[in-house]
Amino acid sequence: MSLRILLADDHAMFRSGLKAVLSTQDDLCCVAEVADGQAAVEETIRLTPDVAILDVRMPRLDGLRAAERILGRPGNTTKVIVLTTYDDDSYVYRALHLGVSGFLLKSVPPEETIAAIRIAARGDAIIDPSVTRRLISRFAGSIAPPASSTELERLTAREHEVLILVAQAHSNTEIARALGIGDETVKTHVSRILAKLGLRDRTQAVIYAATHQLVAPLPPLPPSAHRLTDRQGP
Repeated sequence: MSLRILLADDHAMFRSGLKAVLSTQDDLCCVAEVADGQAAVEETIRLTPDVAILDVRMPRLDGLRAAERILGRPGNTTKVIVLTTYDDDSYVYRALHLGVSGFLLKSVPPEETIAAIRIAARGDAIIDPSVTRRLISRFAGSIAPPASSTELERLTAREHEVLILVAQAHSNTEIARALGIGDETVKTHVSRILAKLGLRDRTQAVIYAATHQLVAPLPPLPPSAHRLTDRQGP
């Protein structure tokens, strides 16, 4: 069965281009395209798509307020991905607090947007890796470590290692290679970490690790590494 996608962007050319990209994928189907946030909310309620892709800046209702109304509805099942041309931390913070499943810059290649849609649909979350690293750098440099952390004491030494690598935006495959274990073992560790720390997904794990100063500020990604991190499994 195809994943049903709603596109919301006030630029008709961008909507048409993204819709054309989606049409090349057998498992993706665009069920609606709208030009403002209010219409995005109304059509999401009417059609209940699997994923709604929302531009941040739209007339009538901006993308983040539209996301808040969509995600705040009782029984909502639609996942939300926010796209923007503006590399602004304030948008990222608001989006994360709302519980969106993805935050991407519009400059990412089409195949990465497609990958993000599939990731969101299965219940995982994704942030553009350059944004992830900047978040880590800002949090780690501005938030004092807590006096104690009983949650962290629940983690095994290996789970602690995995958490740090997740927070550094490494993929499951990269973590497996670094630790000399299998991808499935990494998935198991990540699932246990999320359960023990009471976190919803890997995005929250990144923020948790940064606010507990488990990671140091990271250098910018080189151009060749600007890609989505692997989000296979938890």
